[in-house]
Amino acid sequence: MTMPYHTLGNSGLRVSPLALGTMTFGTEWGWGADKKTAGELVDLYVAAGGNFFDTADLYTGGTSESWLGELIAERGLRDQAVIATKFTYNAAPGNPNAGGNGRKNILRAVEGSLKRLGTDYIDLYILHTWDRVTPPEEVMRTLDDLISAGKVRHTGLSNVPAWYASRAQSIAEARGYEPLAALQLEYSLAERNIEHEFVSLGTAHGMGLMVWSPLASGLLSGKYRPGAAGAGRLETMRNSDNPAFKRFTERNWRIVAELEQVANEVGRSMAQVALNWIAGRPGVASTIIGATRPEQLKDNLAALDFTLPAELRARLDAVSAPAVPFPYSFFGSELQPMIHGGVAVSDKPAGYYPKVSIPAGAGAGVDAS
Repeated sequence: MTMPYHTLGNSGLRVSPLALGTMTFGTEWGWGADKKTAGELVDLYVAAGGNFFDTADLYTGGTSESWLGELIAERGLRDQAVIATKFTYNAAPGNPNAGGNGRKNILRAVEGSLKRLGTDYIDLYILHTWDRVTPPEEVMRTLDDLISAGKVRHTGLSNVPAWYASRAQSIAEARGYEPLAALQLEYSLAERNIEHEFVSLGTAHGMGLMVWSPLASGLLSGKYRPGAAGAGRLETMRNSDNPAFKRFTERNWRIVAELEQVANEVGRSMAQVALNWIAGRPGVASTIIGATRPEQLKDNLAALDFTLPAELRARLDAVSAPAVPFPYSFFGSELQPMIHGGVAVSDKPAGYYPKVSIPAGAGAGVDAS
């Protein structure tokens, strides 16, 4: 396949709908790919039309960034590649300012990432996780300074509360900073809680969703079964405190069972169906896929080569529907008649925002869709 490209949020940055996650580059964490295999993964991804690479400063102790930078340089891909990396986590125990989202750490971290990646700029620089202390005003001013200095092209947030992301984007808009282009968040059939706020936030305020763990750390690939031990990341990390690896629940096993049935009906792998489902969700700009073996990546890259029938998509929607907590339970269709006097009210009719036609031969124009 050859992937299309979409702009990321309201930015002009064009990215492929499948991004290559490189947390698997390196074996320091007990699982992952060696450098030769990592190179094969990059080659497969680029051959399929992919241009979007995701890493972070502390993935595999810095090996991920270093290998990614070297592999891109060896192939002469730097102008073609869109590199996203992240900061927040601390690699220097005992030094509180070697982590977090304060200005001191951001300026320290970006220099380390630039050096490991072997580049003089980062296409997308992302706050990795909310540190609960740094105000968004400090974060957004610092990120804007990096853009002004030419070290960073675009910025985003990952793993933050919706109110924090909203506040940060509002600060950018009010103060004339470069706005955030992306929200990188966990999203899958097994984890749909971002639908309560983040999807609307991103689409309304210009932040494209970058999905991480679309296969729920491998759970949705079918390699794990109830009551059976399996090799892989979830087994290796079973006793970890990281909530991203707490997957073996009765709800998730029901999702896996339905996913398997749907995959059999369309003649596709479970992973392909799960990725196809997530890539078609509202607000999703790019879905991060990762692999430790070429055959895994080949399978994932074929996830957009088919259309999932609406009735099968609806079955997956139903089995994976998240609980609706307060206050979102107050916003459903049951209470809307009490607000609108019993009159059906929608947001805007189809075609309310017309596309702007660009005359043939025009050198510039705007598509307001």
